[in-house]
Amino acid sequence: MSTGRPSTSELNEINTYKGQERALRAGRLGTVGLLLSVLAASAPMLVVAGVMPTVFGVMGIVGQPLLYVILGVVLVLFSFGYAEMSRHVHNAGAFYAYIARGLGPTAGAGASLVALVAYSAMQVGIYGILGFEVSGLFATYLDLTVAWWIPALVAAAIVGLLGWLKIDLNAKVLGVLLIIECALVVIFDIASLADPGKEGLSMAAFNPDTLTGAGLGTALCFCIAAFVGFEQAPVYAEETSRPHVVVSRVMFLAVGYAALFLAFSAWAVTVAAGPGSIVKAAGEQGPALLFGLTESRLGATFTDVLHVLFVTGMFAALLSFHNVVARYAFAMGREGLLPAAFGRTNKSSGAPASGSVLQSAVSAAVILAFALTDDKPAGDPTAPVLHLFTWMGNIGALGVIVLMAAASLAVIVFFVRRGAARHQAARLVASGLAGIALVTIAVYTVKDFDILVGSGPGSALSWVLPGIIALALIGGLVYGLVLRSVKPEVHARIGLGNEAFQLEKAAESETTAAV
Repeated sequence: MSTGRPSTSELNEINTYKGQERALRAGRLGTVGLLLSVLAASAPMLVVAGVMPTVFGVMGIVGQPLLYVILGVVLVLFSFGYAEMSRHVHNAGAFYAYIARGLGPTAGAGASLVALVAYSAMQVGIYGILGFEVSGLFATYLDLTVAWWIPALVAAAIVGLLGWLKIDLNAKVLGVLLIIECALVVIFDIASLADPGKEGLSMAAFNPDTLTGAGLGTALCFCIAAFVGFEQAPVYAEETSRPHVVVSRVMFLAVGYAALFLAFSAWAVTVAAGPGSIVKAAGEQGPALLFGLTESRLGATFTDVLHVLFVTGMFAALLSFHNVVARYAFAMGREGLLPAAFGRTNKSSGAPASGSVLQSAVSAAVILAFALTDDKPAGDPTAPVLHLFTWMGNIGALGVIVLMAAASLAVIVFFVRRGAARHQAARLVASGLAGIALVTIAVYTVKDFDILVGSGPGSALSWVLPGIIALALIGGLVYGLVLRSVKPEVHARIGLGNEAFQLEKAAESETTAAV
């Protein structure tokens, strides 16, 4: 019996148009493969070792576990509308496609550039911390001095190569790295609960009173970045066998898993160090906090393995972000927002080859730019390599928050215009509540950007860095307006994805038949 939906083979036949691959290969990812791909972007080990000590030590928020629960609720509310949108729009452009379909092509053009900049920044930032950590491993275990930018460039080359290959192979690589990484963190969590600090199995970190303080707004910005990845599921919609089912399922699984995993791990850290001592300990030790607590409970060998998995976890996140950026570039090329070459895929693997090359080139250029300005020892807290991580990471996080807030509004407008407001009322209310929360977080992010990047009050960086996202948005909107005036056919195609080429193919067939 027909389901009314084209089969995988029919989709792949449609996607080959005028002798070129104009869409990503359908049927490459299932629920598990997609879930592992999006979860890898959140880099659990990086969050536990990097984000959590910062929130505890710099912002003084003991109730960090509760914060992950609250943000999990906000992002579940966001996912109700976002997931429903994924059933109606299958486009590798995800955020900008949804915004275009809800708020119009010009808004979609603005969102496309923000997405490209935001995800590129998040990926490039991780190269900085990866190079820093690998350099430290060489010095500690091999007594070799290696400049941070060398392993960073090597990682960029390997990621670029994998970006050319089939997405299902990428998913397997990501899956293996992610599962091992999460398993080791869970072992630490269990060990911490089995051997708690002097305050015992305290639940103080879940007390709402522990969320008070001037650092709460900044902590929200930091912690929401730990969830980034779940919203990438629609990017792979064209490559799943049942996008109308798989994408929404993966988003809810990813948000739920991330919220529980992060809240449980943050609680385990407070139990191991003691709620009354965690702020001081994290402030003094920083990322070394996790490894110190681990060594005292599980020994030096386990801690050494944890250090290595810290690096492989970052590599998994790099590959995940690389795949997303390449697909955004592909979607933009297919719709005319970027040169047409970006809208074609590798014939053998079906991967967006040009987008992959673009992101690899951008990554290498930024790494080299920071390397050329790096004249300080790797351990110096003012070294450019650490600026690369903090600056780029927070620019990217701000961009994603802005995109989620805009997508929440776009979902509401999309269904209202389709006359489905009554049928979708619960989802639209959820989107509205999530949108308000996300706008609030975005405002706090901009307000406290000097704290986020450690630049201090009055620094030009507090407006220059978030200004990059504002510039991308304004530039994209202006570009959209120009397209509407100069190339209205391209402007009308924004957000349609492969549907535009299917319509074009159908129109050509009708013309041929008429002749």
